[in-house]
Order: sequence, then structure tokens, then C-alpha cells
Amino acid sequence: MNRSGGRNVSVLALTQFIHHHLLWFLIGAYAASALWPTAGLWIRNVGFGDVRIFHGQLHVSLLLLLLATLMFNAGLGVKAAHITSLAQKTTVLLAGLTANLVIPMAYIFLVTLVMRLWHNPEESQHILVGLALVAAMPIAGASTAWAQNSNGNLALSLGLVLASTLLSPVLTPVVLSVFGEMASEEYEQVIHNLAAYGSAAFLGIWIVVPSLLGLGVRVLVPETQLTALMPFIKLINSVVLLLLNYSNGSVSLPQAVADRDYDFLAVTLAITAGLCLMAFTSGYGLSRLFKVNEAERVSLMYGLGMNNNGTGLVLASLALSAYPRVMVPIIFYNLVQHLVAGAVHEVIGRGIENQKVNGHMNQRPN
Repeated sequence: MNRSGGRNVSVLALTQFIHHHLLWFLIGAYAASALWPTAGLWIRNVGFGDVRIFHGQLHVSLLLLLLATLMFNAGLGVKAAHITSLAQKTTVLLAGLTANLVIPMAYIFLVTLVMRLWHNPEESQHILVGLALVAAMPIAGASTAWAQNSNGNLALSLGLVLASTLLSPVLTPVVLSVFGEMASEEYEQVIHNLAAYGSAAFLGIWIVVPSLLGLGVRVLVPETQLTALMPFIKLINSVVLLLLNYSNGSVSLPQAVADRDYDFLAVTLAITAGLCLMAFTSGYGLSRLFKVNEAERVSLMYGLGMNNNGTGLVLASLALSAYPRVMVPIIFYNLVQHLVAGAVHEVIGRGIENQKVNGHMNQRPN
């Protein structure tokens, strides 16, 4: 075996190892961020200056380049057959986008009613505003990486991300206005102020453009070369995903641990975990309703369950610096959605392994 072939085998073995144990790597990344956050904070602070674009300045950072890498690889992984399949699944795509808006709004409305019984009304409003930001954000670009690593339909995943992102300049203010009607007078104004911070340019540059570039490369590069590169692409996806979560955890976990208001942290974690589980479950329910295949089911679950909380945290830091506890539900949802995604990934992987074992057993001669 030549050196190139040996290297490919090593990369494939490493890719498969991380692929099958991604949940534990993710938990390890969060533990490391809580215990040793310095490197994660350094990653967040690495910048490459500002680039003049149109009539404004675009700040380029390592975190944003990592996000763009995920989106580029997602576009690169989309097959022509998936594009054709997506064109035939517009009903599923529209249903997914609708569910991504309606189900979180219904859940948060019920939570708002129940939290009227909470002993601290101020904490209830902090949770409501934080959840409003979670629900108003487009679908997370990281959902495409999870879908790719779980053999989902990348075209559907990318379609959900791009469509929700492109519609966010219109939908985000509407969603926030609806939640503003649920809040008390002071926090109604707080939520309405959030709508003033648009992120269309940010989402377009760091999510839409890299995805389209990946699709363009997919068209130009021969299929045989792409097949050989796929183990490398999946390995890069896993590493980038872990780096992003380690870096985000380096900010969020030490902050959550330092806050000693344990009843607030506990109820916030329970509520955000419930929202996340309901969102993932709604993706599964839609897949059963429309009778889609396993790859599309995977993409719906990740798409509906994962929101772009990085943008939500940026908006909160800009507009709500006087309300730091509003960040806690966003931080918790960001943590929980990746843990749930990792659990889903683990279950899917075991299901595939069991199918292979059963298939080999059925092929044995009597």
C-alpha cells in the first residue's frame, strides 16, 4: 500500500471512530470548556480585521470562518439526486418551516401561563425573553453538519437552513412582536427593541454564500474526486463542530456555574430542555405524517430541533446588556440542542449497525 493510500485508510478510520462516538466527544468538549475555558475564549477573540463591503465594514473572525466551513462542506456534500428530491419535497420543506415557527411559539405561550405561578415574576420574564430569541432565530447551520454525519438528506437540511435564514429579516421581527404581547409592559418594550437589530447581512455572508459556493464546487469537481474527499470532509466537520461547541461553552458554562441561583437555573434548564425535545419530536412527527424516508426524517429532526443561537447570543449582548439573565435560556438551549443532537446521532448509528448485523445474519446459509 502506498503512502497516500495508507493516509486515506487512517483518515477513514479516525473519521469513523469520531462518527460513532461523537456524543462522548461533545460531552468532553463541554467538560473541557467548563474546566479550561482559556483556549475557547481565545478562539472567540481571534480576528482577522475588517473588510469593506458595499457601504459597511465586515468583521472577519475565526469563529465565523469555522461556521462558514460547516456551510461550505454542507453545500459540497449535496448530491444532484438530493436537489431533485428537494424539488419534489417542497410541501415537506414548507411544513418544516411552519412547524419551526408555530410549535415553539405554542410551547412558550403555555410556559408563560404556567410561570405566572413562579415566585419571582422578574425571572419569568427573563426566561420568556430568552426563549423568544431562541424561537425567533433561523435554523442552525450546524444542523447540516449533524445531518451529514448521520447520513441525512443534505439538500433538505440545507434547504431548511437557507429558507429560514433568507426569511429571517421578515419573520424574526414578527415572531418577536408576538412574544412581546405575552410579556409584561417593561419586557414588551425590551422584546420590541430586539427587532431593531437585523442580521440579514451577517446570515447571508456567513451561511448563504458559503453554502452556494459549496454547491458550485460540487458541480465543477468530478464525482470520483469528491467521493475520495468525503472522509476528509466529514472529519473536518466533526472537528469544527467540536471546536465551535467548546468555544461557546467556554463563555456559557463558567457563567452558568458561577450563578448560584440554583432554582432559576434548574427551572430554566427544564424549560429549555422541554422545548428542545418537543422541537426534535415535531421533526419526527412530521416525517411520519408525510411518510418520508430515513434520510429526510433525520434532516427534519435536526432542522426543527436546532436554532442559530450564536446569532441570538450576539443580539442579546448588543440589545440586552442590562438584562444578563436573559442569556441563560439561550445558553442552555445551545448546550441542550447539541446534546440531544448527539443522542439522536448515537441512536441512528446504533440502528444502522443493528440493520447491518441483521442483514449479515439473514444472508447466512441455513
